Amino acid sequence: MNGIQILFTIVKILVMVMFVLNLAAILTWADRRQSSMIQDRIGPNRAVIKIFGKELRLAGLLHPLADGLKFFTKEDFMPPNADRLLFALAPMMAMGMVFTLVATIPFGDTVCGNQFRLFGDFWTVHYGGFDQADKLITVASGQVPTTWPAGVSHWTLLDGVERWGTCASDARRGYFPIDLMVAPLGVGILFVFALSGQGIIGAAIAGWSSDNKFSLMGALRAASQMVSYEVTLGMSLIGAMMIYGTVRLDDMVRWQQDHAWGIFVQPLAFFLFFAAHVAENKRIPFDLPEAESELVSGYFTEYGGMKFGMFYFAEYAEVVTGSMLLVTIFLGGWALPFFHRDGLLVQFGDTTLVHLLVPHVWITVLGVLAFFVKVIVVCWIQVFVRWTLPRFRYDQLMKLGWRMLLPASLANILVTGVVWLAIAKAGTAASDSLRVAGDITQAIVAVTIAFFVIRGIIGLFGPVKHERNVIGSSADFAAKRGGTKASPMQA
Repeated sequence: MNGIQILFTIVKILVMVMFVLNLAAILTWADRRQSSMIQDRIGPNRAVIKIFGKELRLAGLLHPLADGLKFFTKEDFMPPNADRLLFALAPMMAMGMVFTLVATIPFGDTVCGNQFRLFGDFWTVHYGGFDQADKLITVASGQVPTTWPAGVSHWTLLDGVERWGTCASDARRGYFPIDLMVAPLGVGILFVFALSGQGIIGAAIAGWSSDNKFSLMGALRAASQMVSYEVTLGMSLIGAMMIYGTVRLDDMVRWQQDHAWGIFVQPLAFFLFFAAHVAENKRIPFDLPEAESELVSGYFTEYGGMKFGMFYFAEYAEVVTGSMLLVTIFLGGWALPFFHRDGLLVQFGDTTLVHLLVPHVWITVLGVLAFFVKVIVVCWIQVFVRWTLPRFRYDQLMKLGWRMLLPASLANILVTGVVWLAIAKAGTAASDSLRVAGDITQAIVAVTIAFFVIRGIIGLFGPVKHERNVIGSSADFAAKRGGTKASPMQA
C-alpha cells in the first residue's frame, strides 16, 4: 500500500465515522422534535446562543451540542461495590463495536483510477512506441485533435468504464481502483454479524458489574432479547444471499443495480430484517431492557457522565449502522434506477429508450449521495416507529421473536430455494421475463423517487397553512351537542 492509498483509506474512515457521528447526534434531536409534533408540544427550544443581543435557537438543533457538553461535565459516578474494570469496559465495548462495523459497509461503487475525470474524453497517448512510457490526457468531447505532439506512435480512446467487471490497475501509469469502503473484506456480511453479536457482551457486562438488581435484570433482558432477534436477523438474510450468490456487500449492490432491488426479490425478508433490527437496537416498542417504568433505566442505571453518554449515543449510532445495512442489502445501496457505471441506460428487456454516457466520476458522486440520502430516510422512518407503537410486554416480545419472526424467516428460506430452483429449470423464457420485471421495478422506484422529490419541493416552497384540528376531545363532542350549560357554583 503506497502513500496515496493510505491517504484514501484515512479519507474513507473520516467520511464514514463523521457521517455516523453527526447523523446519530441529529437523530437525538429528531426524536425530540418528532415526539413534540405528535404530542402537540413545543419541543426542544431551550438551548440558545446569543449573538449581538439576538437569540439563535435553530429549531432546537443546539440541544445535541448541549447534551455533549453536559455529559463531559457531569460527575463520573461508580458504585462502591462495582467491578471497576468491567464497569468502565462495558460502554467502550458498546461504542467501539458500532464504529468497527461500518468498515465493511460500501458507500459507493469502485472508483476506477484510469477514468477519474470530470469532463471530456480520456485518451491514452503512446510516445515513441509500445514499450515507452504512456501519457494520459483529457480533451473535450467532440474536439479530438487531428494532429498529436511529435513522437506519438498511436493513441487509444478510453470511452468509459465497463458496466461489468473490475477496474484496471497499472502501477506504471500511477492509477489503481479505489474501493469506497474502509475494509473490502471477502467475508462481507459474515464479518458484520460477528461484530454485531458482540454488543450483547457489553450490555451483559454493564448490568452484572453495576452491583444493582435492576441493572442485572435489564442485562438479562437485553441478552435474551438480542440473542433471540439476532437469530432472525441472520436467517432473514439467507434468502438474499442465495439470490445474490455472494456474501460481499458491494457485490450484493451490483446485483441489485443490474437486476432489481432486494426489497422486490425478498419483500418478507426486508420486513423481518427491519423488525429484528429495531429490536436489536432496543428501541420502542422493543425497549424492555431499559424500561424506565419497571427497571429505572435498565442495564445502565448506575452509569452517569460520559459513560452514560456512550451508551446513549451508541444506541443512535446503531440505528445509523443498521440502516446502512438495510439500504445496502435491500434498497440498492448506492444504486439508482437505470444508472450504471457506463452512464444512464433506460432499457426494458432488449428495447433501449435512452443511453447516455456520463463521466465515471459523476456516476460515483451521485451514487455516494444516493446511499447517504437513503440511510437518512430509513433513520427517519425509525423515528416514526418509535413514537407510533406502544411498548410490548416482555412475554409478548419473546413470543414475537421465537414464534412469529423466526418461523417466518425459515419459511422465507424454503420458499426462496423452491422458487429459485424452479426459475433455474424454466429456461431462458423465464429469465427474460424476470429481466423485464426487474426493469419495471426500476421504473417504479424512479417514479416513486420523482414523486416524493416533487412533493418535497412543493411543500418546502408552498404556502404554510395553520389549521386547528381538535380530534376526539370532550369539548368537540360537547360543541356538536349544542354546548355545555354553566351551573351556579355551590359550597
